[in-house]
Amino acid sequence: MSYKFSEEHEWVLLEDNIATIGISDYAQGQLGDVVYVELPSLGTTVTKGDELAVVESVKAASEVYSPVTGEIIEVNDELEGAPTLVNEDAMDAGWFVKIRISDATEVDELMDAAAYKSFVEGLDE
Repeated sequence: MSYKFSEEHEWVLLEDNIATIGISDYAQGQLGDVVYVELPSLGTTVTKGDELAVVESVKAASEVYSPVTGEIIEVNDELEGAPTLVNEDAMDAGWFVKIRISDATEVDELMDAAAYKSFVEGLDE
């Protein structure tokens, strides 16, 4: 099990056709202090590229897009009372949703950690 990343800075951790999704550590750093996270409803079906959530920080509001297609089977309710979890632990406790994916090959199209690191370094130049 390893993280995969989208060009929009979402991460995916796939386990038995369940994708846990959040934003990367790089993304949370760019946003600054997260003050609010709007998550979708359980049972919602999303298509790859659809808006999945909204993150509000002291700097701006940003959309989070779904890197995979499927049904939302769990949301991280902890973020409602503690949106700073996104800043404190973006790659673990700050996850947003879990999606039962309908097409596992979509995950193969995402970047691995090394490719994402190179991608991000290119943005900072």
